[in-house]
Amino acid sequence: MALDPDARRLLDMAASMGAPPLDAMSVPEARAAVQAMTAMLQPPPVAHRMRAIDLGGVPARIYRPADAENAAILPAYIHLHGGGWVLGDLDGCHSFCAEIAATAGIAVIAIDYRLAPEHPFPAGLTDSLTAVRVVVEQAASLGIAPSRLSIGGDSAGGNLAAVTCLSLRDEGGPALRAQVLLYPVTDLRMQTASYAMPDGDGLLTAGMMRWFSDLYAGDAADWRVSPLLADSNAGLPPAYVITCGFDPLRDEGRAYAAALVQAGGAVTHVPYPDQFHGFLFMGAAISAAGPAIADVAGYLRRVLCTEV
Repeated sequence: MALDPDARRLLDMAASMGAPPLDAMSVPEARAAVQAMTAMLQPPPVAHRMRAIDLGGVPARIYRPADAENAAILPAYIHLHGGGWVLGDLDGCHSFCAEIAATAGIAVIAIDYRLAPEHPFPAGLTDSLTAVRVVVEQAASLGIAPSRLSIGGDSAGGNLAAVTCLSLRDEGGPALRAQVLLYPVTDLRMQTASYAMPDGDGLLTAGMMRWFSDLYAGDAADWRVSPLLADSNAGLPPAYVITCGFDPLRDEGRAYAAALVQAGGAVTHVPYPDQFHGFLFMGAAISAAGPAIADVAGYLRRVLCTEV
């Protein structure tokens, strides 16, 4: 299948600018480049209410629908941003979080976990686990229902979300209702066929993934880095998994969805064969992003807002 026309135009524009790939930049340069790109490609946020919070020393933001009553107790989705554990910030997922909150009618909590190389593995994972536990502890003051809690993320954030679910299962909770894995990293050994994709077919390349892996400094054979290698995928929350056709992570995302199904899990796998990695956060340029986010929000509304 051919790349989506909007995505192709974006790739052609990036190529015409002649900027070096992220893995040829210094970390500060790459962070600045990603911040500039996300500021340009994010659509304006929908109406929402947002405030900064602290979750046991982990900075975060909580989003609520603009029309939610102040005293309303809402289900919640915890979001972990992407960026290879090295790049990205809360501004880069701002529009996405506002859209999920408004469309699903829930609270969204975006986590500002520590980044490598200043804070290599397992710092980001530690922050993710801390954030979940403190959200449950502070549920009353945050205005959320701790029995209706979910987690997710994109790319490296999806990796942290998947590993957090495995860790919580092994450590006795708290229980989560769903995990939303948006083109996640699940096998950092980087041996799947999709890693042979030509660099010009997407924004994420195999070279960038190697650069991220080196800076993250986790052992790819460790399930806390590569959740596909966990001894068991049983007993995990239902999963919503997005994969993209033009993405080095495509095959490991498919494999993780299949492993969850094999272990008896409830999985909704949504492939986007004509999209590249990261498209969900580029709604100002890629028209398919809006409907895809609406589908994520619809899933969260179904699993969080219905009785079980």
